[in-house]
Formats: sequence, C-alpha cells, structure tokens
Amino acid sequence: MIVCGIDPGATGAIVTLDTGVPVEWMMMPVLKDGKHSWVDGGELARFLSAPVPHTVRIESVHSMPGQGVSSMFRFGKMAGGVETAMGCLGLPWATVTPQAWKKQFGLIGKDKDASRALAIQRWPDWDVLRTKAKGQAFADAAFIALSAYNA
Repeated sequence: MIVCGIDPGATGAIVTLDTGVPVEWMMMPVLKDGKHSWVDGGELARFLSAPVPHTVRIESVHSMPGQGVSSMFRFGKMAGGVETAMGCLGLPWATVTPQAWKKQFGLIGKDKDASRALAIQRWPDWDVLRTKAKGQAFADAAFIALSAYNA
C-alpha cells in the first residue's frame, strides 16, 4: 500500500511510503511573496501524481498559547492549502494529531530530534535524514505516513 505523510508547515515535508519504505520525498513546495509563503498547489499535485498514494495523512494543526496570531494564521493557510489540494486531486485523506502519531512510535515527551534518530534506525540507508533540519522534517512526514498503516 502506498501512503503519503504531510507535515503542512512552510518548512514541513512530504514523504511517500510504499509498504513502509520511503520512495519519494520533498520539502513542502512553497511560493513566497516577501515574508509570506503559501502552498504551491501545482508542485504538490505533480509530486502526488506518481506514485499515486492510496491514502494521505496530514498532520492536524491548531493554534497554541504563546504563538503569534499572524504566524498561526499563515500556518493555518498552509494546512488549508494542502487540504484543498487533496480535495482537488480526489485523494482520500485524513488528519492525524501530533500526539497520535508520536504516541504510536514512542516519541511523546522526547525532544524534537527524536523522530529523526528513530527514522535513521528504521531506514539507515535514507541519507536525507543526515541533515538535521531537513532530516527532522522528512522523519516527521515519514512517521505521519507510517501511522496510516496502523490506523
């Protein structure tokens, strides 16, 4: 089964797994206008066209205390752009909370880099994980996708 996991932030990532193994990945495609970023829906659609996933899992996002109103609005627009792209493409998708996918893989209460460390153990030949910031984004998206197998 081919599944795709999406971390919808401007610095998030998209990972497609085939039977639990990463086969395609990219950083979230964004268009920028000064400080503002939004989802590049065309690039996202091209990425998801081959291999076409059976299902997509998108990390569920929400505002948290202490975060700025404008930054949360921009983050919500990114997530909405991803969800809109799924609807336009006709792909089956669902959201998964960070707590749910992290609990599945024993990452609750661990530091931000724990998912990357676990991903390196699980997929030691996946070299993109060696770069810290991008590796974290790819690891998170991969575990978001992997959560679909156990849903």
